[in-house]
Amino acid sequence: MSNFTNLSCAIVGLPNVGKSTLFNALTRKQIPSENYPFCTIDPHEGIVNVDDPRLRILSEQSNSKKIVYATVTFVDVAGLVKGASKGEGLGNQFLSHIRETDAIAQVVRCFENPDIIHVAGKVDPLDDIQVITLELILSDLQMAENTIARLEKQAKGKKEALAALDLLKKASHHLNQNLPLRSLALNPEEEAILTLYPFLTRKKVIYICNVGEEDIPSLDNPLVQRVREYAAQENSSVIPVCAKIEEEISQLDANDAKEFLNSLGLQESGLDRVIKEAFSTLGLITYITTGEIETRAWTIKKGSTAAEAAGKIHSDIEKGFIRAEVVSYEDMIRYKGRARAREAGKARSEGRDYIVQDGDVILFFHN
Repeated sequence: MSNFTNLSCAIVGLPNVGKSTLFNALTRKQIPSENYPFCTIDPHEGIVNVDDPRLRILSEQSNSKKIVYATVTFVDVAGLVKGASKGEGLGNQFLSHIRETDAIAQVVRCFENPDIIHVAGKVDPLDDIQVITLELILSDLQMAENTIARLEKQAKGKKEALAALDLLKKASHHLNQNLPLRSLALNPEEEAILTLYPFLTRKKVIYICNVGEEDIPSLDNPLVQRVREYAAQENSSVIPVCAKIEEEISQLDANDAKEFLNSLGLQESGLDRVIKEAFSTLGLITYITTGEIETRAWTIKKGSTAAEAAGKIHSDIEKGFIRAEVVSYEDMIRYKGRARAREAGKARSEGRDYIVQDGDVILFFHN
């Protein structure tokens, strides 16, 4: 699991749902997306920038030599199939690739095309979601049962171990009803215990509905509607994209891509929506530092203090923290930089416990 300086997201999906096409577009890495299962053997990784126009504007203002964007790492996990948790297809090794990421983006097929075979012989996105969810549940169940067996030997009279044991039994019971652990209601103490175990079905999920070109620009159809209804029940988000169009966009430079999107009646690429959604799904925000050397976005958890934010840059800055001078992004633009914002009384001096807001432009003072 990443420490949120770099968020990682596993892209999963059954064979032939458009997963590799989407991954190619995301990372501009051309990996084969032939029309058959298992063309993606190793988990391919691609690191992508989180597009943030604020950085470009601040960088011009500061005459920065470079811009450093926040990033998301996408891991393309080879096509999962029924029975993966028992080692079917390339089963277990893929489940371990998912375990190392922060969130799951599941690509589901929401387009009809007789030329592209579906592994189940019919297009049913809810069935696709359930096949993969079940594999992750079975894998979690196996882990829960193994851990329970181990703890039962160690737990005699140990309070912490007994609490963990009770909770794992509760989790196991939930999984046995074919329910993912993200739908299990927990109190804060239980939440803290369960984070110690890398359960797959605890991870947040984004459903990426891959639609056909005929569904542009609305990116909607009855199959997408069904996924939305399903996702709403488990509080997951849905991003419809057309992987084929995304792949075309990824070949273009920024200006041509914008023109092409506009010509299709779209505001931004589906991939930018996926990247932003991955960010907000995990409750992440960015604060910004800017100067002549660089303008940079720093990724932190929503609710982080100024001292914790300083620690992202360097642990010494957190240790020697004196104060943070904070100007909102809007004020940086309105007053054309920190010096004038300061003159206008818009530069706030904040202590170590200040809760950082998205888009705060911060200057740290430290020993």
